[in-house]
Amino acid sequence: MKQGSGYSRRVFTCVLIAIALLAACPARATIRYRVSLAHKEEHLFQVEMEIPQSTGPTVVAMPAWNALYQVRDFAYRIRGLKAAGMSDSSEIGQSLGVSAVDKQTWQVSAPQSDAEPGASKKDLVRYSIEWDDPGPFNSQLNAHHAFINLAEILMYIPDRRHEKTEVVFDNLPPNWKLAADLPAGSDANSFTAESYDALVDSPVEAGKFEGFAFDNEGAHFRVVVDGTEWNKGRLEDFIRRITTYELRLMGGPPFKEYTFFFHFGQYADVGGGGMEHSNSTAISATSVESAAPVVAHEFFHAWNVKRIRPQSLEPVDYSKEQYTRALWFAEGVTSTYGAFALERANLWTKSQFYEDLATQISDLESRPAHKWQSVEESSLDAWLEKYDSYNSPDRSISYYNKGQLDGVLLDLAIRDATDNRKSLDDVLRAMNAEYAKAGKFYDDSLGIRSVVEEVAGRSFENFFRRFVAGADEIPYDDFLAVAGWELKVEKTTTADLGFWPGAGSSKGVEVSGLEPGSGAEAAGLRNGDVILLPRGKSAPQDFGGFLRARSAGDPLTLRIRRVGQEMEISFLVGSREDRQYSVAEIEHPSERQRRIRDGILRGTTN
Repeated sequence: MKQGSGYSRRVFTCVLIAIALLAACPARATIRYRVSLAHKEEHLFQVEMEIPQSTGPTVVAMPAWNALYQVRDFAYRIRGLKAAGMSDSSEIGQSLGVSAVDKQTWQVSAPQSDAEPGASKKDLVRYSIEWDDPGPFNSQLNAHHAFINLAEILMYIPDRRHEKTEVVFDNLPPNWKLAADLPAGSDANSFTAESYDALVDSPVEAGKFEGFAFDNEGAHFRVVVDGTEWNKGRLEDFIRRITTYELRLMGGPPFKEYTFFFHFGQYADVGGGGMEHSNSTAISATSVESAAPVVAHEFFHAWNVKRIRPQSLEPVDYSKEQYTRALWFAEGVTSTYGAFALERANLWTKSQFYEDLATQISDLESRPAHKWQSVEESSLDAWLEKYDSYNSPDRSISYYNKGQLDGVLLDLAIRDATDNRKSLDDVLRAMNAEYAKAGKFYDDSLGIRSVVEEVAGRSFENFFRRFVAGADEIPYDDFLAVAGWELKVEKTTTADLGFWPGAGSSKGVEVSGLEPGSGAEAAGLRNGDVILLPRGKSAPQDFGGFLRARSAGDPLTLRIRRVGQEMEISFLVGSREDRQYSVAEIEHPSERQRRIRDGILRGTTN
């Protein structure tokens, strides 16, 4: 995730033991949803939510976030929210009042006392919700297809999330099909789940998609593809290789069936990416080849984050931010295994693995924020990523990036401490056994550290204090030397504007990340100033390219707007020293270095 966020499957059951001793708990009902695709041209999903056993005022809510660690307030997309009472025979009775509690929560009133008999047995909530956003983190309905993250269109009852659910899709166009990794319901085009959380943990694709299926390592896989110009043979080949490696690594599948949803071409998200679910993943890519790294990352999430899960993300709270210090492990170390999978499954050469490792080092070292923001703090700050200025190099680092590096460093340190008898692989398998299979959740970084120490047989307090909770400079040479690697550095001088061209609009480009001591700051430029587009630059991205094409020493005059006032600011473009890193093998490694290097590249110990 990218990216992202996820949901745990829970089944709550009631046990009746001696009625004289224990009060019976309420029977589990089935909350039913009906989703119409009739208004695809208007991009409107029409939703009916049937709530059984509703004997008083009912509170319904729309999730504030899903898929991304961003509060996106899906409620603003809702139109025409209404409610009515229903009898046991499903006849719609009197209208019920609906009053807003907050921006994402409503109370449905109870029927009046003189309502017809049976009217209080069920409530029917109706609304439309608009979505036409491509990509695995969104939902979309148009003439071509529908892709649905169900938490983005379906309301829930906060205190009844544990009850069984069923969703039925109506008004599918001719020749459209449905796909979801959920049990089929009793009606046509319907799916069931044991809870709201389980229901919304599976995306739905509707359209004229293609696909195929295969069995591998004790599991059945379905591949659903929306797009053009994709090669089945190539796609199946790398999915088989990646799933074979990761399933064998983790001791077999934690599921019986798994579905890959792919969007290629016109209806793929321009930026690409993937979103993990317990038994499926949705991936958007420009080509089959570019999808391979995303598959390697997202499939490993079937264990890491979906089942090996931090306590801080449980239970899911759809109403507000859910903070965790563990995204460096849940996402970053998943990226570590994405790279391991590609190399160990022979989809990457050894040189490509080294190049990726060096790129991760270059990316981290190029961000001044690495000197003060720890990877735990980056995890906590994930909810700020929707703001452009937060992502500037002097403001933040990526928990994906440093987390991936920390994963490699942990592997090296564990192999060093155990003479290559243990590795990070053993840590993931131990966490799978101690937490996932036992139905428990780990205590963020402390829970990870305890398993690392259990596997390695020594303290890792120094590592976690310096490189996880702290922002110490990483002694790359010391770590890499364990495997007979060395880090080479190539220095170049490039132009430096002294600020970061941030969010743009038709009016101009906003200044962010202003560097203290730069020529731009000395000339009076401030964060938040809007640089007005010069003649011939019709779009912000054109202007951004114009700025980046300046050379060190060039005079630059910018016309800006600040609090309604326009002015000009002139300064000379500065310079900075950039460093490009590469990872290489030393010429004469020791026998021990060679064993550890081979162990990392092959995924073995000895």
